[in-house]
Amino acid sequence: MSRSTDVRVTAVTLWFLPVETRVPLKFGPETLTRVTCARVALRVVDRQGRSAEGWGETPLSVQWVWPSRDPYAPRHEALKLFSQLLARAWSSNGDWGHALELGHDFIEQLLPRLLDDFNASGLSGSKTSGSNAIAAGVTLQMPWLAALVCNSAFDLALHDAFGRIHERPVYSTYSSDFLSRDLSQFIESADPAVSFSGRFPVDFLVPEPPSRLLAWHLVGGLDPLDASELNGSEPADGHPVVLADWIQRDGLRCLKVKLRGNDAAWDFARMVRVAEIALPLGGELFSADFNCTVTDPGYVCDILDRLKADAPELFARLRYVEQPFPYELEELRLEVHPVSQRKPLFLDESAHDWRKVRLGRELGWTGVALKTCKTQSGALLAACWARAHGMELMVQDLTNPMLAMIPHALLAAHVGTIAGVETNAMQFYPAASAPEAAVHPGLYQRRNGMIDLGTLRGPGFGYRLEEIHRSPPEPVVRFGG
Repeated sequence: MSRSTDVRVTAVTLWFLPVETRVPLKFGPETLTRVTCARVALRVVDRQGRSAEGWGETPLSVQWVWPSRDPYAPRHEALKLFSQLLARAWSSNGDWGHALELGHDFIEQLLPRLLDDFNASGLSGSKTSGSNAIAAGVTLQMPWLAALVCNSAFDLALHDAFGRIHERPVYSTYSSDFLSRDLSQFIESADPAVSFSGRFPVDFLVPEPPSRLLAWHLVGGLDPLDASELNGSEPADGHPVVLADWIQRDGLRCLKVKLRGNDAAWDFARMVRVAEIALPLGGELFSADFNCTVTDPGYVCDILDRLKADAPELFARLRYVEQPFPYELEELRLEVHPVSQRKPLFLDESAHDWRKVRLGRELGWTGVALKTCKTQSGALLAACWARAHGMELMVQDLTNPMLAMIPHALLAAHVGTIAGVETNAMQFYPAASAPEAAVHPGLYQRRNGMIDLGTLRGPGFGYRLEEIHRSPPEPVVRFGG
């Protein structure tokens, strides 16, 4: 069914913005010291001939989206090349619809085919120079998570454009006033008592979203906890380095602790030492992130049991455990009820879409950590499915700088999380967001343990882009007119 509010994509522009970290960030066995952010401008037209441009941005975080012992460079270049292919595909997509409908259909119908063709072509194992692929003697297969992350900047831009063309905030468009399809045409219930017929995303969103959110700080695996761990290579840029200084400067109350997952003694000691520093300074909530490195649920259970016995206050304040197990949920099918009986267990890397969330629930997972980098469309549908089936929600960071921070924070405010939102770009590359922070200071600086969304206003995601003075490099590609 067509609607007068439907839109169609007419043009796409893609930029790559390089960002360097001030300190390294460890992801499982790999370490991130730099990242390329994909920024997209996407133009749409409606049935009355009006047009509007929307914007989206996502860090192409190689180590997170494509964990591998293969060299970094070909994986990084493959993500950039695939993003360029997506720009062409989006510009030639002639379908009409709501942003959620178009985004969902692209993910379900076109993205798998594009990824299969890309992997079959050998381009995913190539070193690229501009738009040319030069064989590097490496055969790689880009995973689905990487394809989703590349696509997310386009999907975010589409949602922003839809809001802008109708002069409405994005989240006010997820209703029957704009959508032709109800949720039953996107997602399926796993419970006879749950029906999505006649229901829309707005039915699962917070009616009055907060303008301030609790901010979670990331304690990375390489972060020095105190002065005894400093080695002289730390930056002298005016920002904190050791944990106590971060807590005191930002008034932090929530700490997410990166663990190794293959060294139980280190993981236990790390959690305890973080709590010893944080609790006297006002620390209230903690989470444990094993970064997909654990293969036996017993490993996590043993650490939790030891924390309960030897560090009871920390255990009581441990709000959830995040994705200890590998991405391959379907292939491994680990029975994780023993873990979730001890503490809430949240899917993150495995939660590609609502189907994976459904499988996770069957296996014993109790919550979902949403990320806008897996697309706004997918995050919304996963949130609706999880809410309807009694699962808890969190919104996790991909160390989102610049524009990427804004939809990330808005998602947390609108879906309703267990406690605020993860915010760590200001830890690892605060200078990268200086132009955006001049307009939205409360989003890019944590104060009293909170971030403030009060400056976001206007249509779409409320970027106020015309006030942000940033000079991006020349576009990588531009398609359409």
